[in-house]
Amino acid sequence: MFQAIFFYIFAVILIGAAVGVIFSRNPVHAVMFLVLAFFQSALLWLMAEAEFLAIVLVLVYVGAVMVLFLFVVMMLDINVESVSVPYTRYLPLGIMVAGLMVVELLMIIWNRQAAEPLTGSFSRMPEGYSNTEALGAVLYTEHVYAFEIAAVILLLAIIAAITLTMRKRPGLKQQNIARQVAVQAKDRVRLVKMAAESSEKDQ
Repeated sequence: MFQAIFFYIFAVILIGAAVGVIFSRNPVHAVMFLVLAFFQSALLWLMAEAEFLAIVLVLVYVGAVMVLFLFVVMMLDINVESVSVPYTRYLPLGIMVAGLMVVELLMIIWNRQAAEPLTGSFSRMPEGYSNTEALGAVLYTEHVYAFEIAAVILLLAIIAAITLTMRKRPGLKQQNIARQVAVQAKDRVRLVKMAAESSEKDQ
């Protein structure tokens, strides 16, 4: 019974967070809602006893969403000064999202300790079962070609994002690798004898 209640709670919050990502005009609010949506998906994976997928979803997506946000700012030329307002403005929403995550995580832990029998299409796995091993066995045998195609598509997306970021526009700072490698210490380091000059002035 509690698992069905938890499932519907997490699903409703997930849908609400996804709607918040779409309709938020403030990019910082959109990122917070996106983190919340990823976390709800991870909790649903935990309920299905797919711990590996849940941890990967949190570590990879929640950790990389800030880098994704940085790339979006760099590519779309968002006015950073208007976004970088005092952090206290976003503090209430951040506390609300973090508090909701903590409460939901405690709900999952309590449900695991209660050891309530699963209902519906979910069934408990035998002792010693590894969903990581099962996922790898399926991913690298039956779906290996789809996995490789997805890796190539992601690689192309990374190259396209870097290309769009480094496009020529006024005021863009670009690296010159040849000049950086050929630089010498005398070109970058300048020694100023402040102590000697001050002693000469005193005399």
